[in-house]
Amino acid sequence: MYDITIIGGGIVGLATALRIKEQKPALKLLLLEKENEVAKHQTGHNSGVIHSGLYYKPGSLKATNCIRGYQMLIDFCNREGVHYDLCGKIVVATSEEQKPLLRSLFERGIQHGLVKNRMISQAEIREIEPHVKGLEGIWVPYTGIIDYKAVSEKYAECLQKLDGEIRFGEKVIDIKNRNTHSEVVSASGKIFETKLIVNCAGLYSDKVAQLTQPDDIKVRIIPFRGEYYKIKPEKHYLVKNLIYPVPDPNFPFLGVHFTRMIEGGVEAGPNAVFAFRREGYDKLDFNFPELMESLAWPGFRKVALKYWKTGMGEYYRSFSKAAFTKALQGLIPEIQSDDLIPGGAGVRAQACDYDGGLLDDFSIIENKNAINVCNAPSPAATSSLSIGQTVSERVLARI
Repeated sequence: MYDITIIGGGIVGLATALRIKEQKPALKLLLLEKENEVAKHQTGHNSGVIHSGLYYKPGSLKATNCIRGYQMLIDFCNREGVHYDLCGKIVVATSEEQKPLLRSLFERGIQHGLVKNRMISQAEIREIEPHVKGLEGIWVPYTGIIDYKAVSEKYAECLQKLDGEIRFGEKVIDIKNRNTHSEVVSASGKIFETKLIVNCAGLYSDKVAQLTQPDDIKVRIIPFRGEYYKIKPEKHYLVKNLIYPVPDPNFPFLGVHFTRMIEGGVEAGPNAVFAFRREGYDKLDFNFPELMESLAWPGFRKVALKYWKTGMGEYYRSFSKAAFTKALQGLIPEIQSDDLIPGGAGVRAQACDYDGGLLDDFSIIENKNAINVCNAPSPAATSSLSIGQTVSERVLARI
């Protein structure tokens, strides 16, 4: 029998497993991953940004874990030789209406201890990013770029050195709760007995959570696909590092931006469109039962009614390269449609409650048999070791 079984081999599951084993090496720990490698889904499809914690509400789990996790990530990468680049970014106000929002964002950063941030003028924007159009901005030197799949692989390597067990190709299909333990059943027919379950299943975290408790949980994962373009090599000069807009406070996604990648190249995007399956990375990916589950959730119907106009605009950009280009030109007027080639896409596991709230903060739901990480959107990768520490403290209090 295992002391702990972690479901999910993304960056949060691996970081949690690692923090548990570092603090209590004698525990018998198993990590189950349905794919044949780590970081196959959200972790492996994100834009590779090390976030500073600028955007998040003071006192929220997002803010506290991002700020703590940022330094933990940097320390880990320095210790283990994982390459990263703290290149910095600018957040740009492109209209007079955005200036008060930008200044509020700057004040929030100061509250978070980001004292090296500074407000920059139009001329200073041009010094940092010569091709950006903006009235004023924030220079954020803390922000960086990294390959989170490489980080995840290093987490896995460190975990296995501590005798943590990882099994690939083990999709969890059932959990049977007994008096003293649980039985985790995989699609291969194997049964793993465990004292405690930690659910870090990402896009399927709500499904796994439902298996761990008889009463229905009050959130559902709604998948949103973010699609990117890449900038042609001959136009890489347009972007030196990272360029972000002022986020819309009425919409839970950041908006299109420019990101230099750690392995080379520049990404532009993403949009944010409702996906017709949880692992729907392509426009045509479709899973009828998963789509019906999303549409049947009362909370999602309320979200769709509230954001239908914004959502239609996102879909239009998804199918219109010209519309996508126009959105990017808000930051870099010189960018042209011919400068863009199709890039990758990621799917965000967005938790939605029964009343139509899109959970902005991390959400951890506990019951007798399990600790369920039910919402871990960006900046979960930056925050991974801190989230892992938070969850490991809850685990060790129960083992």
